[in-house]
Amino acid sequence: MEQKGGGRQLGLSIFGLLLFLLSMPLFLQMGGGQWLLAEVLPGQVPHDSLSIESLRFERTVPKEMDDVAVWGVKDVEFQQKDTNLIGEKGLCVTAEVLEKMKDFSYLKSNFYTIDSRTSLLEGDINVSEALSMDFSIKPTLEEPRILIFHTHTHEDFVDSDMSKGLQEGICGVGEELKDILEKKYGISVLHDMNIYDAVNGVLQREGAYERSGPGVEKILKQYPSIEVCIDLHRDGIPETMRLVTEIDGKTCAKVMLVNGICRLNKDGQAEPVSWLENKYIKENLAFSLQIHTLAGQKFPGFMRKNYLNPYRFILHYMPRSALIEVGAQTNTKQEALNAMEPLAKILAEVLLEDTP
Repeated sequence: MEQKGGGRQLGLSIFGLLLFLLSMPLFLQMGGGQWLLAEVLPGQVPHDSLSIESLRFERTVPKEMDDVAVWGVKDVEFQQKDTNLIGEKGLCVTAEVLEKMKDFSYLKSNFYTIDSRTSLLEGDINVSEALSMDFSIKPTLEEPRILIFHTHTHEDFVDSDMSKGLQEGICGVGEELKDILEKKYGISVLHDMNIYDAVNGVLQREGAYERSGPGVEKILKQYPSIEVCIDLHRDGIPETMRLVTEIDGKTCAKVMLVNGICRLNKDGQAEPVSWLENKYIKENLAFSLQIHTLAGQKFPGFMRKNYLNPYRFILHYMPRSALIEVGAQTNTKQEALNAMEPLAKILAEVLLEDTP
C-alpha cells in the first residue's frame, strides 16, 4: 500500500512540475519576469550569506561580482519637468585631459568599475557634452535646494554604537554634509532621516528601495524647490580592506559614486530593463562624471572609480541625482565625517556659479 501511494504521489509531483514548466512562458509574458527580479534588486549580498547580518552592506569590489546576488525594487512613478542642462557653466578640463577622456577605452578603464551583469556602451556618454552640462543651482537658505536621504538608514561604521541612535552611522555623516553645505556654501539642505531599511522595528534591507522611493517622491512634491537628490550610503567590502586617503592632514574615507543604468546583459547583448525607466540616465552619468573629474583635480585619490550597476536605485527623479558611498563598514565614523569637507567642496563647485 505504501509503495502504491508513493508511486501515485511521485506521478502527481512530476505532473505538477511539468505543468509549472509549461506555464512559465505565459507567466513571463504576463510580467512574471518582473516579479521574479523584483525580489532580487538592487543591493548586493553574497549568495551563501543571506542573513540579516549579511544584509548590512552592499558589495561593490569588482572581484566579488561573480559571486553576488541583488535584491530590490518596484519603483514608483514621479513626473519631473524637463530641464535643459546645456548652459554656460559645465566643468573645465585641459585639452589634453579631454582628449584622453574622449577615448572610450581610456574612459572605461580609468573612470568606471562596471558590474559584470551590465555594460557601458560608447553611445552612453558623450564626454564633451557631459562635461559641458550646466548643473548649477541658485543657492539659498530660504528653501531646500538639496535633499539628502538614506535608503539604508542603519548603515554603520566599525566603531559606531547604534544603540545611541542613527547619528552614529551614515545618518550622522549626512548631517555633517548638510551642516557644511549650509554654513560654508549657503545651500539649504533637507536631511531626511526616515527609516527605510526596517519594518516594524526589524532590520529588513530587502525592499528598502521600494520604501525610500515613495518617501522621496512625497518630499519632492512637498518641496518643489529641491533640485538635487543624494542617497548617501556607506559601502560593504571584505573585512581586510580599508578605504582611506589623507586630505589636509586628516584621514578620510574614500568616496564612490554609483550609477544605475537600467540595463542587463543577456545572450551577449545589453538589453534595457523595461520596468526600470529613467529618462535622466544621460544626465545622471554626466553629473557623476563631473563630480568624479573635479575630485580628481582637487583631491587626487579621494574618489574610487564610479560604479555602474544594472538597475536604477533612486536616481530617476531628477537630473542632479547621485548615490554616494562614503567609505565602508571597515572605516571609522570619524574617517567618514572627515570626508564630508572635501565632498561638500566638490559638490559646491559643480552646483554653484561661484564658491567661497
